[in-house]
Amino acid sequence: MKNIYTYGGRPARRNLTVACLRANKAAGRKMTQVSAITEEEARACEEIGIDMITISDLDYDAVRRGAPHTFITSSQTMCQYYAPQDCLTAALKAAEKGADAIFTPRGMGIVELIANEGLAVQGHVGLVPRKSTLTGGLKTYGKTADEAMQLLDWMRRYEDAGAAAVEVECVAVEALEAINHKTSLLTHSIGAGSGGDIIFSFMEDICGDVENPPRHAKAWGDLLSLRKAMGAEREKALTGFRTDVQSGAFPDAAHTVGMLPGEQEKLKEALDKWTPVHQ
Repeated sequence: MKNIYTYGGRPARRNLTVACLRANKAAGRKMTQVSAITEEEARACEEIGIDMITISDLDYDAVRRGAPHTFITSSQTMCQYYAPQDCLTAALKAAEKGADAIFTPRGMGIVELIANEGLAVQGHVGLVPRKSTLTGGLKTYGKTADEAMQLLDWMRRYEDAGAAAVEVECVAVEALEAINHKTSLLTHSIGAGSGGDIIFSFMEDICGDVENPPRHAKAWGDLLSLRKAMGAEREKALTGFRTDVQSGAFPDAAHTVGMLPGEQEKLKEALDKWTPVHQ
């Protein structure tokens, strides 16, 4: 556990720092990264010993409560912030709260803008789904030597922009294995084999909570079946409630409280004598 100060000037303890990640890369130690959106999910990651968590910056507060000591990357989506200054402001706010790195899928100018403030920035190469029209659609990238070299060129551009890391998505296994040692970037592999420094997977894929998971996803659990069973139980319960209310079976004597003995008769007598003030 490392003692640090957050960008916001608060003392904290982290399982890893950027320096630790770089040392692990040099030593060939594989690390794990999982997405989380709730405090409960984050707590499970920290208790299990997942090395890193990636989150939407909108979920940061809940995730940090669940994982106070885990290295967290705060992610911005493609269209979440439009103006460069908005991207920078959001990154600074996340870092002020304690985010350890910032992920952006935007261009090199945004990467450089954020990195110039001394923040660890993560980019995205390979299959970038929202830019997939530029690389021929939703398919694995780097299956040819030319494409593998293009990946390395992109990584070099990220290095020049000041990035510290890059997500490598849906890339041919041999391509990442060959170029990983050619870059100083920390490589987060998802669907790109074990050649990356950090193996990343989404919580829902790991837990088997996806109806049609992507090819590169592996499930070690079956939350989807449990969720469907819970949904069926919820539907059964709501149907029973509605049916019993309509038939008059609920609320019944077992779920209500009556008046004290003799009080109902007193109430009837009082009501018989009662005259409303306004007719």
